[in-house]
Amino acid sequence: MSWRPQYRSSKFRNVYGKVASREHCFDGIPITKNVHDNHFCAVNARFLAIVTESAGGGSFLVIPLEQTGRIEPNYPKVCGHQGNVLDIKWNPFIENIIASCSEDTSVRIWEIPEGGLKRNMTEAVLELYGHSRRVGLVEWHPTTNNILFSAGYDYKVLIWNLDIGEPVKMIDCHTDVILCMSFNTDGSLLATTCKDKKLRVVEPRSGRVLQEASCKNHRVNRVVFLGSTKRLLTTGVSRWNTRQIALWDQEDLSMPLIEEEIDGLSGLLFPFYDADTHMLYLAGKGDGNIRYYEIGSEKPYLSYLMEFRSPAPQKGLGVMPKHGLDVSACEVFRFYKLVTLKGLIEPISMIVPRRSETYQEDIYPMTPGTEPALTPDEWLSGVNRDPILMSLKEGYKKTSKMVFKAPVREKKSVVVNGIDLLENVPPRTENELLRMFFRQQDEIRRLKDELSQKDIRIRQLQLELKNLRNSPKNN
Repeated sequence: MSWRPQYRSSKFRNVYGKVASREHCFDGIPITKNVHDNHFCAVNARFLAIVTESAGGGSFLVIPLEQTGRIEPNYPKVCGHQGNVLDIKWNPFIENIIASCSEDTSVRIWEIPEGGLKRNMTEAVLELYGHSRRVGLVEWHPTTNNILFSAGYDYKVLIWNLDIGEPVKMIDCHTDVILCMSFNTDGSLLATTCKDKKLRVVEPRSGRVLQEASCKNHRVNRVVFLGSTKRLLTTGVSRWNTRQIALWDQEDLSMPLIEEEIDGLSGLLFPFYDADTHMLYLAGKGDGNIRYYEIGSEKPYLSYLMEFRSPAPQKGLGVMPKHGLDVSACEVFRFYKLVTLKGLIEPISMIVPRRSETYQEDIYPMTPGTEPALTPDEWLSGVNRDPILMSLKEGYKKTSKMVFKAPVREKKSVVVNGIDLLENVPPRTENELLRMFFRQQDEIRRLKDELSQKDIRIRQLQLELKNLRNSPKNN
């Protein structure tokens, strides 16, 4: 019997990427040059937020999506942080609320006015202090309103109840810097990757580690839950320093189900998963390509579809929520690509080619909407609930009626699980000690230069005084 290639029918095998025309891009934006491994970009159905390069603190732009084209240099910014902004995330249920975290150890909640900013915003509606080091990640809970997770360089994950403006739980199982956080569909599990080369699945309310993998052959960087399939996908580096992805069973992390090498480039691989279409997108930091795959329930689990190619390297990518897509154009995913060299934000639409102009029910199943399934008190008491679904046929222009009310509170010590978080500082990492050493060396060099200049000036004054004394007029 002759060998034949296995044919696999898929409605997404011809998906292609379409770049927006120049007038529909966002131009003239001073994108941050920070090397922190984040996207520095967040987008929802109304606004685009981008972390910008700024002196004397951290700032980010918030631009209404319809305001495309060139952005003026003096465009208003959100600029209340005292250190570089490292991550920003929109509230999934209230479209004008955004969370940011910074090197100044704070997490802040901002309320963007209707129609965007008219002047610089320096006052946050809520300032959250609980970390003793800089905060690198923030994530909103996927089904519960006003529950926010933050991960700091103090190796802790804090769970904030924004109804009271306080941390209510602390996950303290990591031994190094947390690189990534991802929730499953109902938010009952949290997966994390850490610089200690371990992948963990954690029960967030108790902080208990349910599964742990020590990834020696596959150094994990990023992790994403694959919807309700009870599987995880990680991106990382193999022992031969090639970029690699691995698929895991969330209930058994002893061995990956599959490992697949991607290429030999050095940039970080960002994974994005669309649970509605079961498509996985892999975008490399520093290169312009986006590969996409289809995830199946049986071996080989991962089926390569195609690759979107672009010569412009990407620093990060924002992703539009499902209810913000153009269903009339059969758009199933949309990226907002940060091109640092050009100061450009470039929308890239992933489109299923269809001739019919009617609503395509098969590629737009019911999807998580803009209404929360739980209150903070319900979730904290142990209740889990799947997200409230919406149809994109009728409801994709629907906006949430929820508003954010900031609690009134006094600043005080932050005690969680009997520990004062601001007093309990972990030992400094090797990188932090090296940074301090080099900073002190620079300060010593600067002081030496100042002293040498003062010595030169003293000698000049002494010489002038000597010449003045020896002049004929004084004789």
